[in-house]
Amino acid sequence: MRTLLPLALSPVEVPIPEGTRVSLDERATFVDRDLVSGGSPWRLLRLVGPSRAVADRWQHGGFVRPGEERFARTLVQQGLLHPHFANDLNVDEIDVVIPFFSDDASLEALLGDLEGFHVTIVDDGSPHAVDAATCAKDYDATLLRLQENEGPSHARNAAVLATSRPFLWFIDADVSMDDAHDVAQRLYAAFTDPLVAATAPRVQGPEGSSVREKFEQHFSPLDMGERSGLVVPGGPVGYVPSACLMVRRGAFGEGFDEALRVGEDVDFVWRLHDRGWLVRYDSTVVVTHRARTSWRKWWLQRQRYGASSGELARRHGARLAPLRSDPWTLLAWISVLAGQPAIGGRLVRAARNHARDEYFEMADQPNNVATEVVTRNMVRAGGPLARGVVRTFGVGLLLAALHPRLRTRALLLFAVGTAWRWRHHRPHVTDIPLAVVDDLAYGVGVAQGAWQTKSLRTFTPHVTKSSMGLKEALGLSASRDEHKERLAQATGEVMGRWHHVIDRLSKSKSAN
Repeated sequence: MRTLLPLALSPVEVPIPEGTRVSLDERATFVDRDLVSGGSPWRLLRLVGPSRAVADRWQHGGFVRPGEERFARTLVQQGLLHPHFANDLNVDEIDVVIPFFSDDASLEALLGDLEGFHVTIVDDGSPHAVDAATCAKDYDATLLRLQENEGPSHARNAAVLATSRPFLWFIDADVSMDDAHDVAQRLYAAFTDPLVAATAPRVQGPEGSSVREKFEQHFSPLDMGERSGLVVPGGPVGYVPSACLMVRRGAFGEGFDEALRVGEDVDFVWRLHDRGWLVRYDSTVVVTHRARTSWRKWWLQRQRYGASSGELARRHGARLAPLRSDPWTLLAWISVLAGQPAIGGRLVRAARNHARDEYFEMADQPNNVATEVVTRNMVRAGGPLARGVVRTFGVGLLLAALHPRLRTRALLLFAVGTAWRWRHHRPHVTDIPLAVVDDLAYGVGVAQGAWQTKSLRTFTPHVTKSSMGLKEALGLSASRDEHKERLAQATGEVMGRWHHVIDRLSKSKSAN
């Protein structure tokens, strides 16, 4: 049963205060006189009147002036603007909660980092309770002992009921940080905005000498990347882990869903979003999370994360879809993969022309705007789509590569989807096999979760609606007299190409 969370205030009631320092999101782009693209999730916003000048002033940092408070709130809610608050840390307002299970060495190290904070350790049914009790006594922490192991959700919720301070800082025992006060200060400042319910730092793997540690430093499953922003399902930062998460008690409600042992943080963050709260991710604040100590544990961690998608999909539906795309972008890339790039090119041009004629006629340069917004986005979608396929269907791609006719395309797709990891990093030679195994473990977990929930939701792409119809996709003009003739001609050309592909595959199958 899903736990309840309180509703946030209406954004209209909470404008950004005058004098607040703000900056436009680094991914926000002015594509015309009064059009800006970006946000979480991506959107295109028309700025009318003097609002364009105000947004332009905020692009490299500025302050909210009188009369701009509500406009600033609008951009903040859409992930296009980031407020920067200065708020002195008050440790007496924060309860630190550490769920613990039989890892006294990590717990002792973390408690040493948290000197001066009010810490509650929740011993989640450890077989050696004396270890946690000794650590708690040595570092003046409060110990809450649970008789049975109920999982991290139950442990955190139990600690919340036993504490009372207005902010909760959940930290896993195997997390470490160089300066806990600095981390807390920077996370705590975000709560100056009364609509912020939670904030999280970047969680990376620590530096190490082993192959596994080197991989984990750049590709920890808890690392949400190098760009800060709002946490929004389907956005650049879709969720944040609870390994290090600061939460406003007033937004916590009944808290984590205790039926979930894995994926409870994703569920919690998404429910906060659904209730109107903001969740922020600050990649400039970095903590570390220890890598698993054996290859078996490393594989099982990835597999469990994949398996959690089944139960999460039962609760959140299409948010767990392996691919998200409009139909024409998806069809364009399928055409390219099938060896018919002409069809893909036709669809991209048709989408650009449709957007230009329907939405950008009043722009100063409608062709340039349509190219920037539509063409480039459709082309750029190829990498994320390939990544999504490999992440969930990697095992299937490798099986498809056993077929001589499918081998080249399957391996090409697998290579692109795997290499997409390194778009911001230079790969080490040992990263490549680990990246493949990482994806395979997650994919096996997704299949396991689908089997457990008897649902294929985690394998089902989410195809969004498009304002462009079939006629526009086939490049037809608006002249009614030409519709039938051009429809038949264009349909025949497209279907002819697809029949050619199908015929080749059929002959290949017969030959084999």
